[in-house]
Amino acid sequence: MAKDSAITRERIAEAEPVIRPYLRHTPVVSVDLADFGLPSRPIALKLELLQHSGSFKARGAFMNLLTRPAPPAGVVAASGGNHGAAVAYAAMRLQTPATIFVPSAASSAKIARIQGYGANLVIAGDRYADALTASEVFVKEKQALAIHAFDQPETLLGQGTVGLEIEADCPQIDTLLAAAGGGGLIGGVAAWFDGRIKIVAVEPEESPTLYRAFAAGHPVDAETGGVAADSLAPKRVGELMFPIARRFIERSVLVSDDDIRAAQRALWETIRVVAEPGGAAAFAALLSGKYVAAPHERIAVLVCGANTTAVSFD
Repeated sequence: MAKDSAITRERIAEAEPVIRPYLRHTPVVSVDLADFGLPSRPIALKLELLQHSGSFKARGAFMNLLTRPAPPAGVVAASGGNHGAAVAYAAMRLQTPATIFVPSAASSAKIARIQGYGANLVIAGDRYADALTASEVFVKEKQALAIHAFDQPETLLGQGTVGLEIEADCPQIDTLLAAAGGGGLIGGVAAWFDGRIKIVAVEPEESPTLYRAFAAGHPVDAETGGVAADSLAPKRVGELMFPIARRFIERSVLVSDDDIRAAQRALWETIRVVAEPGGAAAFAALLSGKYVAAPHERIAVLVCGANTTAVSFD
């Protein structure tokens, strides 16, 4: 389907029925911020962490595998963990060999997911960029199909279907907060909404990839540390998503590791949702006050990943 790099609302709408048979339409939960000790305000939480493989990444993985024929060597992905788990899951469902490269920083929960889905796991280097370099060597040697975690048209189109679901379930919202790492999720979702609502990116202070890109006017290298490094620290945002971000993302808000941990704890204690650090980052902006909503703003927050072994956040 994706013959060029255009990521548009129309093409996301075309992608949705292609991947729909393999995905969950994840729920939206309405909560009041008063339950979290904040001034009363109803918000919507899109629980995409309940997606197959534990994150939104399954959408882009299936879009790639269903529209890009894999050679005998199968598919290859480099990942901090979630993308690898998603590609491994999609490959298992579609009976395609998969080799997944992850850095040593990948969490044990994500490594277990990848191995549990039957993929060949390779640990390469300390950060995502190291795993990506190793995967590129493997692709050349084995002639396998590379599935990029965020800088691939099919990946962005698949992730954009999250926006389609949010609009269907929450047509009243005018603001969406979503985490940004490489930008596949927020880029696809922003392309879906096409400027019709406010999109706010949330990033860790330790890994401000989109924040640095906005400041420079183009993707640049950023720090890659912090508690969410295995999901929100790809070194720089994707080239495909950045023009979308400049058009449709209002700004990037930075949150601290403590903010993220507090958001994880609050989601667990209040609604019994176990989110990984990257999955809780967007909510952290609201809970910490790093994002302050206007009086009548109607907000949705994307809770996007659950691949963690932690249940206690002390």
